[in-house]
Amino acid sequence: MPPKYKKFKTLSRGSSSNNFHKLLQLKNHILADGATGTNLFDMGLETGNPPEPWNLFHKEKIRSLHQGFVNAGSDLFLTNSFGGTSFRLKLHNHENKVFEFNKAAGIIAREVADKAERLVVVAGSMGPTGEMIEPHGLMTSKDATTAFKAQAEGLVEGGVDVLWLETMYSMEELEAAFDAIKDFGLPICATMSFDTAGKTMMGITPKNLARKSQDLELAGFGANCGIGAADLIATINGITQNVDSKTVVIAKANCGIPEFHDGNIRYSGTENLMSKYVKIAMDSGAKIIGGCCGTTFNHIKAMREAMDNHKVASLPTLTQIESRVGPLSKGSKAILKDDDSIPTRQRRSRRNRI
Repeated sequence: MPPKYKKFKTLSRGSSSNNFHKLLQLKNHILADGATGTNLFDMGLETGNPPEPWNLFHKEKIRSLHQGFVNAGSDLFLTNSFGGTSFRLKLHNHENKVFEFNKAAGIIAREVADKAERLVVVAGSMGPTGEMIEPHGLMTSKDATTAFKAQAEGLVEGGVDVLWLETMYSMEELEAAFDAIKDFGLPICATMSFDTAGKTMMGITPKNLARKSQDLELAGFGANCGIGAADLIATINGITQNVDSKTVVIAKANCGIPEFHDGNIRYSGTENLMSKYVKIAMDSGAKIIGGCCGTTFNHIKAMREAMDNHKVASLPTLTQIESRVGPLSKGSKAILKDDDSIPTRQRRSRRNRI
């Protein structure tokens, strides 16, 4: 059992001894990493195949992925374990390797972080199960909790600093995941994907998340993925206007809009766009800022420079957001309104955080 696990298991979520809390104390703003899938596809991962087995069979490539983000300037990076629950792995006949894949993900990431010449935090990535909790689906809350706990056991033994729930769209699943991992003694962060007229697939608004996150006592929360930088920043505005200034808000936007080129999906975001996004995310009150789908090492490098040289300004208006990082999608201009109706547009799949 790795020494890191023995130390972390006894910590409370508020302990200042944890690397995550140390980093929050050291820096006013923290740069996270970019996309897992986008970069692994460039390394040979084939569309439709799960990346989690690479933690065992292509360790050097996963190590290279993490090292690339550290070299580019990331203060925090996520493990290669987004689809690491039994529900996801069952699709590829790997449901019996949940602990093994997740522990390996943590170990590789821990090794990279510990070799860095500065403090770098390892976040254990935990994505949604892909199922719906009853009555909307067949999965029970107990089933979800069991699945998330099994994944977290591997990540914690692998040595992660923080458990990071991402791309969530259902409050019921977020709550089930939190219940599953709250007793591991690590900080917990959570981000939801607001990709349907300013809401999640299940109609959660930024204001909903802001309220619920305080009930759960999350160490940090916010938004990731979604449609593009402009919409995500509008979401962050909606969150920060409903919390106090000490709240750790997280922003991880997609790198522009997905486009097809020669049969492959490429994201339109340039290094210049992502630099502008970092600055306006800081103005919007985000503390931890990174990229999601499409974000490469070069984007992160540009984002590092932007973060280090920007002086925080006032909260931007929706008009200012559009003028700086592009137009908002149709329907998202009402993102700050307290509308709790469930949208009708279907959510797109994001299996690998591409």
